[in-house]
Amino acid sequence: MIQSWRLDDGRQSLVLGCADGRLAEVIYWGASLPMGENLETLYAAGTQDVTGGMLDQAPALSICPDAGRSFPGQAGLALRGADGAVIHPDLRLADALQDARSLTLVYKDPAMGLTYTATFNIDVATHIISAQAQLSSDHPVRLEWLAAPVLPAPQLADEMIDFAGRWCGEFQMVHSPWSAGIRMRESRTGRSGHEHFPGLVLPCLGATNTQGHAYALHYGWSGGHRMVAEELPDGRRQVQFGNAPATELEPSTEFATAPLYATFSAQGINGCATAFQRHLRDEVVRFPDPARPRPVHYNCWEAIYFDHKLPDLKDIATRAADLGAERFVLDDGWFGKRDDDTTSLGDWVVDARKYPDGLGPLIEHVQGLGMTFGLWFEPEMINTDSDTYRARPDWVLGPETQITGRQQLVLDMAQAEVRDYLFDRISALLAAHPIDYIKWDHNRVLPAPDAAQTRGTYALLDRLGTAHPEVEIESCASGGGRIDFGILERTQRVWLSDSNDAHERLKIQHNAALFLPMVVTGSHVGPLHCHTSGRKHDIRFRAWVAAQRHMGFEMDPRELTDLEADVLRDVTGWWKANRDWMARADILRLDTGDAAMIAEQQMAEDGSRFVAFAGLAAAPSQIVPRPLCLTRLDANAAYEINLRNRDDRERLSRGAPALSNGPVMLSGAYLMNNGLTLPWSFPDRMWVIEGKRL
Repeated sequence: MIQSWRLDDGRQSLVLGCADGRLAEVIYWGASLPMGENLETLYAAGTQDVTGGMLDQAPALSICPDAGRSFPGQAGLALRGADGAVIHPDLRLADALQDARSLTLVYKDPAMGLTYTATFNIDVATHIISAQAQLSSDHPVRLEWLAAPVLPAPQLADEMIDFAGRWCGEFQMVHSPWSAGIRMRESRTGRSGHEHFPGLVLPCLGATNTQGHAYALHYGWSGGHRMVAEELPDGRRQVQFGNAPATELEPSTEFATAPLYATFSAQGINGCATAFQRHLRDEVVRFPDPARPRPVHYNCWEAIYFDHKLPDLKDIATRAADLGAERFVLDDGWFGKRDDDTTSLGDWVVDARKYPDGLGPLIEHVQGLGMTFGLWFEPEMINTDSDTYRARPDWVLGPETQITGRQQLVLDMAQAEVRDYLFDRISALLAAHPIDYIKWDHNRVLPAPDAAQTRGTYALLDRLGTAHPEVEIESCASGGGRIDFGILERTQRVWLSDSNDAHERLKIQHNAALFLPMVVTGSHVGPLHCHTSGRKHDIRFRAWVAAQRHMGFEMDPRELTDLEADVLRDVTGWWKANRDWMARADILRLDTGDAAMIAEQQMAEDGSRFVAFAGLAAAPSQIVPRPLCLTRLDANAAYEINLRNRDDRERLSRGAPALSNGPVMLSGAYLMNNGLTLPWSFPDRMWVIEGKRL
């Protein structure tokens, strides 16, 4: 007997089917099917032939591929009894619950006392499918691997795009051709990681940013994870995501994957990107006050590091407010005896040497300037040179022989006593002072991946969020080392990279926008002489790169010339004037004929306006820029196009492009098919193009 189910959102259809009560398989995922489609016929139509060199029946590529049914590839479940014996359950359908937007399939093996549950939800507003797997047992078992419900990869894709990276160089796209065998990405650092962001993009043949069919997936887990993209000998393809194998260290009766988020687009890779951006912004992140505009940040780290002096901080805060900052964040160095990174992590009490009257005088000064106050913590870490470590060395995660990172060890967040201590320390400071923001850092990898560590961190964040719902939290992990939808269920901002180099951030932000909207993506104007790359960049370039996302400053404002301060005030004023509509805009990556140009278009929710940022990351191969084609405009509408920063033209730009002299009126068809002719510029410059539909 064939059983089948479908979920639809108006843009895509997901169809599952099973025979004889065995594990369901995805028999269709892609562009919307007619509502009258016969699903049993669909199931039969996709059944593979059998030929030489094969088993007598092709094992199902199910939502949990079954090694016990001779599946020739990566199985979706690896399980052992408490005694270590391998378990091959025979799971049969016990229940199916469906409504218009969700499907729950329950499978049981009564003889082994096992229940496997797969849930699927589809969001008609954001076009995101979320899927999660759970396993329960009557007796404790050892879990080696559990995949989130497995999805097939498209046959008309010739490559996959995943993401590598490093400190100060996150979100580097890696293009790999499909071929027989496995492409596996695995993070075993205990966090989502600079190195292995848990995402995958699958463009079909001919797809670009702006056109063609594409699929994309993201695994919303902040700990160690694994991705498997596999092509079987018979040509079928599967994608698996799950927690890193062997990270459930104790036998248990309950296990679950994190949610797997997935989407299909017939409008190029941008269609996948905007689905993730909208879903994260509207369905995952919980803002304390959603109506509050995103405030311009000032972070003092690269101005003072550990050298905290109250008169200097007051002076810096005054200058930051004058530039347009609305939130002042006091970074590392305010607690314990923290004069460098070798000491005091874990001692979350204000340093009386630096702040003899506590934090109150600084906070009062900041608030008197019209800014709110934020504070840096690194709760999951500890230094051996700390009162906390000397009192409780048993709170440390991992063996004594481990190598420290940034002179620090990791606290065992699975211990309730550790979480209670951290909650009490952080909560006391939040209760004593008007603090509306925490920068929550995580500056070293774990000694080994451990799923309980991630769950413990989630529990602490959840408890703090309940006790202090007015406080926003930023996820920072040496920059972008912990960015995923799991951590963003509990935080409201990510520090995308520790690099304030505008050249590097231009690329990092561009790629991260495949998953992240503006409102959660912190981007700061760094110092003239970048502390992480050694490069120097013009203030105009630094300011406009920061204005692409949630804008802030992170430099010593005392170093600015009057001209630089004027530029920064101007760009900050522009950002404030536009941040409300940009907060709900789609970030669309533009296809360019210039490999040197990195360009995006932020499109208002109602389509009435947009801003395009065209950054030149290198010297182009030809003399002058190629036209820049825009996207997702109304072909029959007229648009007023204005080059916001035309005054930034260099002396070597001697011609007369129309945009250099004032606004122009052009049709959407022209802008999408021919594109805009921009003035010449040096590398590491940004053109800002504003558009309004007439």
